[in-house]
Amino acid sequence: MKVLLLNGSPHERGCTDTALREVAQALETHGIETEMFHVGVKPVAGCIACAKCRDTGVCIFDDGVNALAARLDEFDALVVGSPVYYAGPSGQITAFLDRLFYSASKKLRGKPAAAVVSCRRGGATAAFDRLNKYFSINSMPIVTSQYWNQVHGNTPDEVLRDAEGLQTMRTLAENMAWLLRCIEAGKAAGVPAPQYEAPVKTNFIRAEGVR
Repeated sequence: MKVLLLNGSPHERGCTDTALREVAQALETHGIETEMFHVGVKPVAGCIACAKCRDTGVCIFDDGVNALAARLDEFDALVVGSPVYYAGPSGQITAFLDRLFYSASKKLRGKPAAAVVSCRRGGATAAFDRLNKYFSINSMPIVTSQYWNQVHGNTPDEVLRDAEGLQTMRTLAENMAWLLRCIEAGKAAGVPAPQYEAPVKTNFIRAEGVR
């Protein structure tokens, strides 16, 4: 089993990385392999809703999104980490996830996922909620912890002194390891994957007189 940890901070070795590495270390004690993917500091184009990926299978912007999408079958679960900017995730990670989920959602469907956020003081739960919406719209079991998955600190050293935050990361890893083992055991026992209906898409606009 292998878990992808996606670092959406521009700082490769910052506070978000510190939190994600706490998760990774705890997962590895269960024999679960982990890999860190850093979104980086280069500009990440946002989705322009051209829908070309529906025809080609790849995004028209050929960057880290396509590179990672091509490898998603290697991973059994996903943890997305982000710093908190103005009570939301970083612009890099939301642009990255918008395009990744739009172009490669089928490769992620059904895989356990979790969000981790890092902040100095406030805005963590709003950023955490935003990231979880990517998972909940894509039939991905959301892995929880003993508290909302957040760490506090302005530097990695300060994060390392956030005892409760780090424990929350380790509990998250425990729950993810347990769920991955349950899924593996279910497959071995012949438990079938969920069977979904064809998607029904509606909006809230109705012609006059239609009920």
